[in-house]
Amino acid sequence: MRFVIVTGMSGAGKSSVLKMLEDAGYFCVDNLPVPLVLKFAEISWHEENNMSKVALGIDIRGRDYLNMLEDVLRSIREEGYSYEILFMDCRDETLIKRYKETRRSHPLAGNGRIESAIAEEREKLRFLKEQSDYIIDSSTLLIRDLKKEIQHIFVEDKRYGNFYITLLSFGFKYGIPSDADLVFDVRFLPNPYYVEELKHQTGNDAPVYNYVMQSEDAGIFLKQLYDMLVFLIPRYIAEGKNQLVVAIGCTGGKHRSVTITNALYERLGSLEYGVKAEHRDIDRDVQRRNQQMR
Repeated sequence: MRFVIVTGMSGAGKSSVLKMLEDAGYFCVDNLPVPLVLKFAEISWHEENNMSKVALGIDIRGRDYLNMLEDVLRSIREEGYSYEILFMDCRDETLIKRYKETRRSHPLAGNGRIESAIAEEREKLRFLKEQSDYIIDSSTLLIRDLKKEIQHIFVEDKRYGNFYITLLSFGFKYGIPSDADLVFDVRFLPNPYYVEELKHQTGNDAPVYNYVMQSEDAGIFLKQLYDMLVFLIPRYIAEGKNQLVVAIGCTGGKHRSVTITNALYERLGSLEYGVKAEHRDIDRDVQRRNQQMR
């Protein structure tokens, strides 16, 4: 029996996660009143109900009853039932942007400011985040990335230690990504931009990829970067970090940085962490040319 409690910040993706779990065969209940949670757990574990996978959504909508939740969870443990907590988190600025785009109001906002409501919610949910088995930060995740992470943890039963790595290629002439934790400069590698037949291709194209990777320096750099990340990640996890953004830059973010990002993504895929690759500026030159032509 797998009993998952899905909680976290309003707007961070809890509803999407419950839908994904339902598609994966979980029996899902959202916003059940806290006083009924223990009874629901007892019913779920009853053999006659033949339920093997259950997901329960609990969040700030529980209002005053939320203060009871810590005692309820303790009672569930004392009754001999086990559960896992998934906490969906997100950066404040991203949550604010989502609320503005959807024109929905925060459950705690009333007629007040969203920023204040988010701060109050974080404080009220602090104890749940501290007890969580998994923390997923959805700030930069696309739906397909979130679905992949949920699939790994709750269907394939892989454990990522609450850690997700974003490999981000970028162009220095467009600025260093503001959310980068680690920044690496690969402008020392051979530049396909100066090869006419490669100039208009990207690191996603095999000729450019092969051109960059045939350099001895590219292989050495990739190995040492991989080794460094393997060393750092467990130490970041030990410090409570649940997400790492590794930014890899070249001049325009189209050739060398894309190639190294893709190559590193292939290597990190063998580790038991969530990993995704993004290319921030890969189409930036084309977009600028199109704007100039208008």
